[in-house]
Amino acid sequence: MAEVVEERRSGPKSVKDVPADEFIKAFSAYLKKTGKIQLPASVDIMKTGSFKELAPYDADWYYVRAAAIARRVYIRQGLGVGAFRRIFGGRSNAKGSVAPEHFAKAAGGVVRHALQQLEALGLVEKTNTEKGGRKITPEGQRQMDLVAASVKLTPFALLLE
Repeated sequence: MAEVVEERRSGPKSVKDVPADEFIKAFSAYLKKTGKIQLPASVDIMKTGSFKELAPYDADWYYVRAAAIARRVYIRQGLGVGAFRRIFGGRSNAKGSVAPEHFAKAAGGVVRHALQQLEALGLVEKTNTEKGGRKITPEGQRQMDLVAASVKLTPFALLLE
């Protein structure tokens, strides 16, 4: 009889193998630790959209947003500022009025600055197509895969494999 050899995965190999929340948490810590991202001057009072009343409570929210943007570019190439404004948008109801809620886009300046900082790090680059957008660089893919490989999966995530 032929032996059946099971191939066991020793861990995640790429960003797609890791749950989004765990990767974003790990990659935002990596971005903060490197210290190469220059934060905007008013990051502590900056809102993430016109539909928000206050700035985020998390002091590291900008690193989390940059990590989420980098992950989205990794997963789907060719996304631009407009697409990210729709992705990170939310519901607006004129801050507590009785009017019906409507969708509002996120702040474009935050997205644009985060993409520019990721470009300066060499993680993403502009595409050459007429539609524009950003794509992941080979160096960016390598760095993100290294961070994804270092993520320790929770027991629940291991059950899903």
